[in-house]
Amino acid sequence: MNFFVGILGAAVLAGAVIPCFAKLTKNMLLKRQWESGQITKEEWDRERRGFGGNICGMALGFAIIIFAFSFVIIPTGYTGVKTTFGQVSQKTMPNGFNLKIPFVQKIERVNNKQQDIVFEKNKITSETSERNTVTFEGITVTYQINAEKSAWILANVADYENNLVSESLVASAIKTSSKTLTPTDVTNRSILEPKAQENIQKSLDEKYGAGVIHINKVIINGAEFDKEYDDKIAKKQQAQMDYEKQQIENKKNIEKAEADATVKKTTAQAEAEAQKIAAEAEAEANKKVADSITSKLIEDKLAEARLKHGWVTVQGTDTVVTTEKE
Repeated sequence: MNFFVGILGAAVLAGAVIPCFAKLTKNMLLKRQWESGQITKEEWDRERRGFGGNICGMALGFAIIIFAFSFVIIPTGYTGVKTTFGQVSQKTMPNGFNLKIPFVQKIERVNNKQQDIVFEKNKITSETSERNTVTFEGITVTYQINAEKSAWILANVADYENNLVSESLVASAIKTSSKTLTPTDVTNRSILEPKAQENIQKSLDEKYGAGVIHINKVIINGAEFDKEYDDKIAKKQQAQMDYEKQQIENKKNIEKAEADATVKKTTAQAEAEAQKIAAEAEAEANKKVADSITSKLIEDKLAEARLKHGWVTVQGTDTVVTTEKE
């Protein structure tokens, strides 16, 4: 905006200065002609022209140019900080149109939007709580400057756009975070990134004071261990896989043994049950036979035996003796 206003002022000034030089050149030529007698004084007075209109044009052009240096527009998401001969004002300026004294005061714009600082090529080497070497890469830190602290930052931080959140500060905070985590947790972004964010915020608060800068998010895309540790992890994983495989085999064997025992138990129970049923059936049959033998049946059988074998019965006073007849 200031640039276009300045261009307009320069155009107005040029539009007044160029005709003024033309008139001045013509008047000088007329004066020489009058002095040499080529024209009369009346003709010289009639032909020469004044500079009133041109002076007004030049004044307007200068005024427009000065006005172009007398204001600044602060866009949304920024705050303005006024400096007078290098002295920073503690009062920030709002968004929109703001006036200043030209050539005396300057208004610096401080970005209060979310900003990313990216460490794409730089790697950070650290250790875990178990002293395993780990290297981090692809680090992005998203931060935001408190609008109320914009003047303080401009006055106290040199080249704040590049030095506010430094690489050394971020690296130190990430190293501090990794040394409190196990190898398993240090590669878990849901654990590592919040821890790193917490430590970066703590470091910034210690350096600049609380509430000056807010860390919104930390992203760490890569975490790699050294080759020796990777080999150990591979062996450990293989051992774990072998152990799990053996556990599965053991479980299968136990289940098979239990199944075989269940089959044998079921078979034995079935055989015992069958024997029990057979015994009960035999006992029931014997009982029926026993119940069917009566005294009359016995006498009838004895009579049949006497007739068949020619037995003779001798009866005494108290005893009956049966002898076989020869």
